[in-house]
Amino acid sequence: MENKIYNIAIVGGGPGGIAAAVESVILKIDDVILLEKGENHSTTIRKFYKDKKRVDKDYKGVKVDLGGNIRFMDGTKESTLDLFDEMLSKNNIDARFKIEVDSIKQEGDIFVLRTTNGDELTARFIVISIGKMGVPNKPSYPIPLDIRNKVFFNANSINDNDKVLVVGGGNSAVEYAYFLAQSNDTTLNYRRNEFGRINDTNKDLLYKSIDEGKLKTKLGIDITNLEVQDGKPKVNFTDGSTEVFDKIIYAIGGVAPIDFLKKCGLELDSAGVPIVSSSCESSIKNVFVSGDLLFKSGGSIAHALNNGFDIVTEIHKRIKE
Repeated sequence: MENKIYNIAIVGGGPGGIAAAVESVILKIDDVILLEKGENHSTTIRKFYKDKKRVDKDYKGVKVDLGGNIRFMDGTKESTLDLFDEMLSKNNIDARFKIEVDSIKQEGDIFVLRTTNGDELTARFIVISIGKMGVPNKPSYPIPLDIRNKVFFNANSINDNDKVLVVGGGNSAVEYAYFLAQSNDTTLNYRRNEFGRINDTNKDLLYKSIDEGKLKTKLGIDITNLEVQDGKPKVNFTDGSTEVFDKIIYAIGGVAPIDFLKKCGLELDSAGVPIVSSSCESSIKNVFVSGDLLFKSGGSIAHALNNGFDIVTEIHKRIKE
């Protein structure tokens, strides 16, 4: 990479990173770069959201007033990606893809970012907006090698008529389950009897699907282990039952990339959430954090957009001083 000092280096091309980049241009901050390890922006939305998935501005019914210049509203996966495409193109954002930042080190008033390819660049301010879902949670028991190609962490590889087991009790698991149940023999497994973490819309669709006999459930039951039977996953449950499926989807959440955050020297709380100020500044001066890294139970696109706006507003103020 070129030998220059950027004003702002943004790590992560999701909603929070995109907002930080766009708001920087609008505030006429020069030399801003966005780095994303995926092949395009919004990797989480592309990878973990089913095609035509509903995307709500007010996630889980929590009303959010947008403070920035990105006019995000209720829509679909596709309309959301189109909006971000437009904002990046319209504002001529310097976005670099297939670049993964391995570490961030402070040298005086400047930060040195080293990539996994061994390249370095320097910046005065850092915005970390890498999200949780890039690292999906995996079950505690092993997945046999012979069926790893039958086990997924989203619904993108499911074909019509596959017999599917969806594991999890959050919004993503429920959305996968009722969507797939329209055309697949689908079972939803959750270790608890009640769904305490899903929004009202998903709850209504879930129970409607169950009442209509489209979706099977195994609730209050956990999985002991997986075996292989005729090349397919054989699932052994804690109630003593077993069943063979074509494919399994684990939607059991994502974890913050704690190792990276610790390597960067950020202070984290007991749950691995970065400790930040009201302006989203981390324990290291001029290093900011945005997006769902800041929320124990997952954030929202609207919150991430606001984080990006608030962070860049603060950075702009510091640059002018």
